[in-house]
Amino acid sequence: MPASAATDLGEVSDIDLVKRSQAGDTRAFDVLVTRYRGRIYAMTYHLIQNETEAWDLAQEAFIKAWRALPSFKLDAGFYTWLYRIAHNVSYDWLRKKKIQGDGEFDDEHTAHRAAAGAETAPKGDPSPDVAMRNAEVGQRIQTAIAKLSPEHRQVIVLREVEGLAYEEIAAMIPCSLGTVMSRLFYARKKLQEQLKDVYENTL
Repeated sequence: MPASAATDLGEVSDIDLVKRSQAGDTRAFDVLVTRYRGRIYAMTYHLIQNETEAWDLAQEAFIKAWRALPSFKLDAGFYTWLYRIAHNVSYDWLRKKKIQGDGEFDDEHTAHRAAAGAETAPKGDPSPDVAMRNAEVGQRIQTAIAKLSPEHRQVIVLREVEGLAYEEIAAMIPCSLGTVMSRLFYARKKLQEQLKDVYENTL
């Protein structure tokens, strides 16, 4: 019974898993962690551009979520609620980094990781030479995204990488729909300026 129950948890909805977790079922929370750790890590990584710190922040977000779970009223989706926690954890890290006088992001952790930019690289099944160029383009895009402010970087990642609707982004940040649209417009404009040669070569 316990083994099959643990297996079946993977098919249980977020709401039911949250209720079980609130009742003290740590296995149910483990399923939620497994379900969303990749997306939470991707969000923290895109925001802070530091692989090691991103894993630590993702872990911290889940710890905070577990501690805050008893007060979660289920008035929003679990991922939306979890995203806000991870968002706040990441912004606290960025604020501390700025206060300590290090305003620039550490590119040392991203320069060798073409895979990090692959999510924003052109889609398809390219030949090896095209794949290599796509990896280079992905690296350029990743570098350009890193130069955006955290606010603009966040909406670009949520829209272009995670594919969320404007309304979903507004609920997650949270902010107004107009703010989301404005930030996206500005972010895309800045990316086009930085990647002008890439756009020209793909026409």
